[in-house]
Order: sequence, then C-alpha cells, then structure tokens
Amino acid sequence: MFYLQKWFGKRTARGYLQPKCQKFSRLFPKSVVIEQVATGFQFTEGPVWMTEDQCLLFSDIPANKIYKLNAARQAAVFREPSHHSNGLTRDGKGRLIACEHGSRCITRTELDGTLTVFSDRFGTQKLNSPNDVIVKSDGAIYFTDPPYGIQPEQQELPFQGVYRLSPTGQDLTVVADDFVKPNGLALSPDEQTLYIADSSERCHIRAFDVQADGTLTNCRVFHTMKAPGATGNPDGMKVDREGRLYATGPGGVWVLEPNGTHLGTIVLPEQPANCAWGDADWQSLYITARTSLYKIRVNTPGIAVP
Repeated sequence: MFYLQKWFGKRTARGYLQPKCQKFSRLFPKSVVIEQVATGFQFTEGPVWMTEDQCLLFSDIPANKIYKLNAARQAAVFREPSHHSNGLTRDGKGRLIACEHGSRCITRTELDGTLTVFSDRFGTQKLNSPNDVIVKSDGAIYFTDPPYGIQPEQQELPFQGVYRLSPTGQDLTVVADDFVKPNGLALSPDEQTLYIADSSERCHIRAFDVQADGTLTNCRVFHTMKAPGATGNPDGMKVDREGRLYATGPGGVWVLEPNGTHLGTIVLPEQPANCAWGDADWQSLYITARTSLYKIRVNTPGIAVP
C-alpha cells in the first residue's frame, strides 16, 4: 500500500516517503506530494534540467528518443534518433553531453546544434556502452561504461571502466577498472568526493577522493543498498547543496547523509533509474522511473547544472 506519513501530507497512490529517522521529515515541505508528471514511455533515464528554456530533457532508451518536458508538462520529442542515449548532463557552457548506447560513445551538442563525438574507444578498442556522465567545474568529464547496451560477443575491452576525459577533450584515461557494472555517479558540492554506483550483485555505492590531476584515490564503500523484499540496484544519483546523496536503488530513491547514514527512501510505484534537480529554484527532484517521470519538492536546493 502506498501512503504518506501524516506529517508528510495527503495519502497518494503515486508513492510514499519511508523515513529511517525523524530528520528525514525536515527535507520535504509538510504538504509534499509525489507527482507523476508524465507517463507512457518505455524506459526513462538520464534527466537533465535546461536552464534557458526551463524544461527537462530525458532519455527513453528503447524508444531511441530524447524527450523535452515543458512547463505545461507536455512531452515532445527533442531528438530522434538519439542513438539510444542514456545519461545526459550539461557542461559549463550549457552544452548537452550524452551517453549513447547505440553508437557506444559520448557526444556533445554544440550551441549551433551540431554534434561532436568526444570518445568512442579507449586505445584501439570500442567502449562498451557509456551509461552515465557528469562534468566537473574545470570541464573534465567523468563517465561510466558498463556492458548493458551490447551483447557479450560485442565487448572488446576486458573491463567495465570509469573514465575521465580531460577538459580539452583530448585525453581519455581510466580512473577505475574494478567495477562489475559501474553506473550512476555524482560529485560532492566541493568536488572533492566522487560517488560511483556498482549495479552488480555488490549493490553498493563507492566513494573516492578526487585529486588535483583528476585521478581517484582512497576507494571505500560508501553505502550498501540492500533492502529485504525490494528489487532494484544502485543506479543514477544526485547531490543537494548540503552534500546529501539522492540515489536511486532498491524500491526507490535513497537519501544518504555525507557520512553514509540512510535517512529514508522516496518509494515509488515504479523502479527508478535516475534523477535530476530542476525548476527555477532547483528544489524539485525529477525522477525517471520505467514508464513514467515523477517529481517531488524538497527544502534544500540541489546542485545546479549550468
């Protein structure tokens, strides 16, 4: 049964908030509701807020489309084909960065609308299927490369890597190669910590210290996301301005303190895959969950993309 605790507002069939402690309640307005803002898709992923147009872009991977959701909650095709895009983000100049399963590469949409292929191989071998992506303030791009979008016989690389593309776009380096299925990733507000999800049977999120040269050190398990009776694995995630991690995982979106404490879960009627901050105040969390797009208001703004 889907419900809300009485101090969270009205009951709703669209989901509920499952607190682990009283502190969880302070993260949301008292009258909070979980809204289903759009539905009827095949598998939604990769939401990103577009500041200039005040709209949300998100991928529908099997449909081979990127959709644009406007203020009137109308979804229209933004790009088709999308080459089965997954994770989306923006760089410091507001250009769209996309992970494309179909073309097995990272692309950038220039301000004039043309596409630049950043990376489609490591050395002489094709990437697996880039999954999720973030851009650091210095322009470096980090992305994960699990094999979800290819058949086993298509894999050329002997590992599932996490990569860093230099701010110039010229140098691609592996920053982690011991993940089974690297997936979502997020930076702390000070960009000193990088969180990376492993969607394998490990079912955990790891944290790394980000060095001045962009390399990663001090690998540790940040949180293991296992819940009895709940399905799903760690996937996409975002960070708010106070450093809390909103991570999609078993049963919903888990809210974790910077020290790894699980405060509670935003439980949805569909398994979520990713999330993004949006609206003019960055206090709306948009959640892509299978066939639908959901939204919930929060009290602490999220980390804004350009």
